[in-house]
Amino acid sequence: MIADLHHIQLAMPEGQENLADAFYVDLLGFDPDPKPEALAGRGGVWFRRDDVRVHLGVERPFCPAKKAHPAFLCDGLDELAAALERASFPVSWDTDLIGFRRFYSADPFGNRIEFLQPAS
Repeated sequence: MIADLHHIQLAMPEGQENLADAFYVDLLGFDPDPKPEALAGRGGVWFRRDDVRVHLGVERPFCPAKKAHPAFLCDGLDELAAALERASFPVSWDTDLIGFRRFYSADPFGNRIEFLQPAS
Protein backbone atom coordinates (compact mmCIF):
# COMPACT_ATOMS: atom_id res chain seq x y z
CA MET A 1 0.00 0.00 0.00
CA ILE A 2 2.86 2.42 0.66
CA ALA A 3 4.05 3.86 -2.63
CA ASP A 4 7.00 6.04 -1.62
CA LEU A 5 8.49 8.11 1.19
CA HIS A 6 7.44 11.76 1.07
CA HIS A 7 9.73 13.21 3.78
CA ILE A 8 11.43 12.57 7.06
CA GLN A 9 11.02 14.91 9.99
CA LEU A 10 13.55 15.69 12.66
CA ALA A 11 13.14 17.90 15.70
CA MET A 12 14.97 21.14 16.34
CA PRO A 13 14.96 23.78 19.08
CA GLU A 14 13.02 26.97 18.60
CA GLY A 15 14.75 29.86 16.83
CA GLN A 16 17.67 27.84 15.42
CA GLU A 17 16.69 27.89 11.73
CA ASN A 18 19.97 29.60 10.77
CA LEU A 19 21.96 26.63 12.15
CA ALA A 20 19.75 24.23 10.21
CA ASP A 21 20.34 26.20 7.00
CA ALA A 22 24.11 26.20 7.50
CA PHE A 23 24.15 22.43 7.97
CA TYR A 24 21.54 21.13 5.54
CA VAL A 25 22.12 23.67 2.74
CA ASP A 26 25.77 24.65 3.05
CA LEU A 27 27.24 21.29 4.09
CA LEU A 28 24.82 18.68 2.74
CA GLY A 29 23.71 20.47 -0.42
CA PHE A 30 19.96 20.55 0.17
CA ASP A 31 17.87 23.42 -1.18
CA PRO A 32 15.47 25.35 1.04
CA ASP A 33 11.90 24.14 0.45
CA PRO A 34 9.43 26.88 1.43
CA LYS A 35 6.82 25.84 3.95
CA PRO A 36 3.16 26.46 3.13
CA GLU A 37 1.91 29.72 4.63
CA ALA A 38 -0.42 27.86 6.99
CA LEU A 39 2.59 26.05 8.55
CA ALA A 40 5.25 28.78 8.40
CA GLY A 41 4.29 30.32 11.75
CA ARG A 42 5.15 27.12 13.60
CA GLY A 43 8.89 27.63 13.11
CA GLY A 44 11.25 25.06 11.71
CA VAL A 45 12.48 24.67 8.14
CA TRP A 46 12.12 22.34 5.19
CA PHE A 47 14.77 21.18 2.76
CA ARG A 48 14.76 19.25 -0.50
CA ARG A 49 17.21 17.73 -2.96
CA ASP A 50 15.43 16.09 -5.88
CA ASP A 51 12.98 13.65 -4.26
CA VAL A 52 14.66 13.65 -0.85
CA ARG A 53 12.86 15.91 1.62
CA VAL A 54 13.84 16.74 5.19
CA HIS A 55 11.53 18.70 7.48
CA LEU A 56 12.78 20.11 10.76
CA GLY A 57 10.02 20.94 13.18
CA VAL A 58 10.27 22.87 16.44
CA GLU A 59 9.84 20.66 19.47
CA ARG A 60 9.26 22.04 22.97
CA PRO A 61 10.98 20.85 25.03
CA PHE A 62 13.58 19.81 22.48
CA CYS A 63 15.20 16.38 22.62
CA PRO A 64 17.45 15.17 19.75
CA ALA A 65 17.00 11.75 18.15
CA LYS A 66 20.00 9.72 19.34
CA LYS A 67 19.04 6.32 17.85
CA ALA A 68 16.28 6.90 15.28
CA HIS A 69 17.77 8.53 12.19
CA PRO A 70 17.58 9.14 8.46
CA ALA A 71 20.12 7.36 6.26
CA PHE A 72 21.19 9.28 3.16
CA LEU A 73 22.73 7.51 0.16
CA CYS A 74 25.68 9.60 -0.99
CA ASP A 75 28.23 10.04 -3.72
CA GLY A 76 31.62 11.24 -2.52
CA LEU A 77 31.32 9.81 0.98
CA ASP A 78 34.94 10.56 1.92
CA GLU A 79 34.64 14.17 0.77
CA LEU A 80 31.45 14.59 2.79
CA ALA A 81 33.08 13.12 5.89
CA ALA A 82 36.01 15.50 5.51
CA ALA A 83 33.70 18.51 5.07
CA LEU A 84 31.75 17.57 8.19
CA GLU A 85 34.93 17.14 10.21
CA ARG A 86 36.26 20.52 9.00
CA ALA A 87 33.01 22.06 10.23
CA SER A 88 33.47 20.32 13.63
CA PHE A 89 30.69 17.76 13.20
CA PRO A 90 31.39 14.22 14.47
CA VAL A 91 32.17 11.44 11.99
CA SER A 92 31.99 7.88 13.28
CA TRP A 93 32.75 5.20 10.67
CA ASP A 94 30.98 1.85 10.89
CA THR A 95 31.77 -1.37 9.02
CA ASP A 96 28.87 -3.56 10.14
CA LEU A 97 26.65 -3.17 7.06
CA ILE A 98 27.89 -5.49 4.31
CA GLY A 99 27.93 -3.93 0.86
CA PHE A 100 28.15 -0.33 2.09
CA ARG A 101 30.66 2.13 3.43
CA ARG A 102 29.01 4.33 6.02
CA PHE A 103 29.43 6.72 8.89
CA TYR A 104 27.24 8.44 11.43
CA SER A 105 27.23 12.10 12.30
CA ALA A 106 24.87 14.54 13.98
CA ASP A 107 23.21 17.74 12.84
CA PRO A 108 23.72 20.96 14.86
CA PHE A 109 20.99 19.84 17.25
CA GLY A 110 22.39 16.39 17.99
CA ASN A 111 20.03 14.40 15.75
CA ARG A 112 21.78 11.24 14.52
CA ILE A 113 22.27 10.98 10.75
CA GLU A 114 23.69 8.09 8.73
CA PHE A 115 25.50 8.59 5.43
CA LEU A 116 26.24 5.61 3.23
CA GLN A 117 27.58 4.68 -0.17
CA PRO A 118 27.57 1.28 -1.89
CA ALA A 119 30.97 -0.40 -1.51
CA SER A 120 32.90 -0.70 -4.73
